[in-house]
Amino acid sequence: MCAKKKKNTNGGMVFSTNPDFDPNDYIEEEETESLEPEKQNLRVMLDRKQRKGKVVTLVTGFEGPEEELQDLGKKIKSACGTGGSVKNGEIIIQGDFANRIVDFLKNNGFAKTKRSGG
Repeated sequence: MCAKKKKNTNGGMVFSTNPDFDPNDYIEEEETESLEPEKQNLRVMLDRKQRKGKVVTLVTGFEGPEEELQDLGKKIKSACGTGGSVKNGEIIIQGDFANRIVDFLKNNGFAKTKRSGG
């Protein structure tokens, strides 16, 4: 059996004798800046790998905060009338909606959206 590794949450600091020390002061959080929709390079593709043969439509390449990606995913799901999720920086839509999603994104200002794959 393997022992689980704990994630280091204190930025590498092991010990401090300073009573006023707060390790959270030294942790730098990355904030991704949002690009304007016309500068986003989005790719829309179909995928069925590791999905038991079911087809999903993936939207990748979004650069910006997670909240904006979640919001865009919600709008796309609503426009397609289907379910889906947002994971690992990708929007996953259940079913073959690639053409509809490309049209939706281009109509909403994402001019550099392209269809990729087969």
